[in-house]
Amino acid sequence: MLQVHTYSDLLTGRLVSRYKRFFADIELDNGEIVTTHCANTGSMTGVCKIGSPVLVSYHSNPNRKLAYSWEAIYLDEQWIGINTSLPNRVIGHMLDRHLLPELETYTEVKSEVVYGNEKSRIDFLLTDSSTKKRIYVEVKNTTWCIGNLALFPDTVTTRGQKHLRELMSVITENTASALIFFINRGDCDRFTAGAQADPEYDRLLKEAIAKGVKVLACRFKIEPTKITYLGLANLDF
Repeated sequence: MLQVHTYSDLLTGRLVSRYKRFFADIELDNGEIVTTHCANTGSMTGVCKIGSPVLVSYHSNPNRKLAYSWEAIYLDEQWIGINTSLPNRVIGHMLDRHLLPELETYTEVKSEVVYGNEKSRIDFLLTDSSTKKRIYVEVKNTTWCIGNLALFPDTVTTRGQKHLRELMSVITENTASALIFFINRGDCDRFTAGAQADPEYDRLLKEAIAKGVKVLACRFKIEPTKITYLGLANLDF
């Protein structure tokens, strides 16, 4: 296990409600009810149970519309990450430290690079300065599970479908692509596509794997003070 992120001074409370995709009302332990930013705008299947313990961060930046952000929820006897902006920061940190040896050799990491036929932005572009080989890396946050099986997506995602098409389109002799599923909970050691939620995504993911897109389902344990990398989950296709 490898610690890859440290939280600072998270507050505890309970989930009162989640609404308009971006907002959640949370009752802090001191009884105060605060409106927090919910970075996870998806359906949050199975991880949005009213009354559950939660962790929130406080930000004093006066330019923020909301001072609090919802970070995690306690369900199934564990903490589950809610803040979908955090996985990219964690993966970026891991890429900078070369902590994912399954990826090909690279010397440079760039984020948010425009690419592809459909004018997407890739989360990370890795380049080897000596060979000029490139790796396009997309990251997807994953919280839905059935038992110990993590699944993505938990709803129809046309954006995710587009990203799969883009990842396939860039593969050449000198260019590779990879898709990292950030399993934001520590109880899943297997991963598969959420075919019942989005059959087209399931079809495209299988096609992408067949065409050479590397899939890494990365497991993470969430705790009130840190995030720990647990290694890769087995792919169940």
